[in-house]
Amino acid sequence: MIDINDYINSGSLEQHCFNVFDEEKAGEVVALSREHPMIRQELEKIEDTIEKLAERAAITPPARLRNSILAALGFPGDIIDIENLPATDEYSSYTAWLSAVEHLLPAEPFDDFFAHLLRQDEHIAQTLVVTKLNVPEEIHEEVAESFFILKGQCACTVGDKVFTLNPGDHLEIPLYVNHDIEILSPYVIAILQHRFA
Repeated sequence: MIDINDYINSGSLEQHCFNVFDEEKAGEVVALSREHPMIRQELEKIEDTIEKLAERAAITPPARLRNSILAALGFPGDIIDIENLPATDEYSSYTAWLSAVEHLLPAEPFDDFFAHLLRQDEHIAQTLVVTKLNVPEEIHEEVAESFFILKGQCACTVGDKVFTLNPGDHLEIPLYVNHDIEILSPYVIAILQHRFA
């Protein structure tokens, strides 16, 4: 005969709620909860408490995170309007951007370097770049630069740190910091973005 109070105080119900038990032990808990109303009520209380704690600790993700997740799963995410381009950032969908600029890409095999200005106003300039060439060390003192990789792989050295960039990666280059780029794949397609102060 089971002592219901001892069983409730044993921690078994909490372990069941956190899926600690194997299938057999979990089945025992379910069977006991059907047989004993006190166990069932305690189990419901624990589940309710866990749900409330999860709701209190929940963090609302940035809305733009959806694009990043969709891109990682191979879906295009939001459609990019080539006539009204958004700024690129770490949440941008590289598949949506690639779809938007695909008609502007030169025919393969690509030349060593191709650039097409997509947008320029008083705040931002965005250039579609296809390159096989490394970028020698440079430094920016007035214009904030970033790279958003659509295809290929490169390594960007920023100060004493090296970042390997793949499709979907976005890297902001701080002002007054030396940086260079080494192309690691046959070519890289990227959005080069400059923000003006």
